[in-house]
Amino acid sequence: MSNIRIFSGGAAHGIVSTLTPAFTAATGLGIDGTFSAVGGLKARILAGERPDLAILTAAIAVELEAKGIAMPGESRAIGDVATAVALKADAAMASVSTAEDLRALLIRADAIYFPDPEQATAGIHFANVLRRLGIFETTAARHRTYPNGATAMAALAASSEALPVGCTQLTEIISTPGIHAIGDLPGDLGLSTTYTAAVITGTSRADAVRWLAAALAAPEHADARAACGFA
Repeated sequence: MSNIRIFSGGAAHGIVSTLTPAFTAATGLGIDGTFSAVGGLKARILAGERPDLAILTAAIAVELEAKGIAMPGESRAIGDVATAVALKADAAMASVSTAEDLRALLIRADAIYFPDPEQATAGIHFANVLRRLGIFETTAARHRTYPNGATAMAALAASSEALPVGCTQLTEIISTPGIHAIGDLPGDLGLSTTYTAAVITGTSRADAVRWLAAALAAPEHADARAACGFA
């Protein structure tokens, strides 16, 4: 069975996996997915790589259309994903309902897991949150950064520290066994990212790719998206 090729932010990994059986049944094709930091994937596309479908932020999808890399009018908004705070599943609950609560938790943490602070949407944002809270330098020796949220959360789940804390997009927390979300980043520290499926110009499987983009955004799959962490 041949595959279509997807470049996707890690936030969409869960919903793509959920819909893969239906996609294969409808088209006879599989999915070869690269799920990583959106900044790195955008750079690869701008450098000339061409997947069949890109699931990146809405702003990047608009840029790809403007450059002729994505087909105009074919992009589909999948939904919004909040950036959230995670603890290991067996950790005592903690509040992050205010900036003060979040700051106190991060000061107490003996390790802080998050995605790439230069390429990943959530990682860039969370690094700025640490700066806004005035604790970036204080906590720097405890930062544990990874190429994307999925690998950061897997490392959190496997960690042996007494109080490790993680932050990434909610979808990546939900899909990682051994950890759980304790709340979104609070107030004006929060970040909600809209993800969009963009059909790449020149794909040889345009009909199948359009089918998947439409399915990812379809109203009948709203419950599946919610279960994966999309709003």
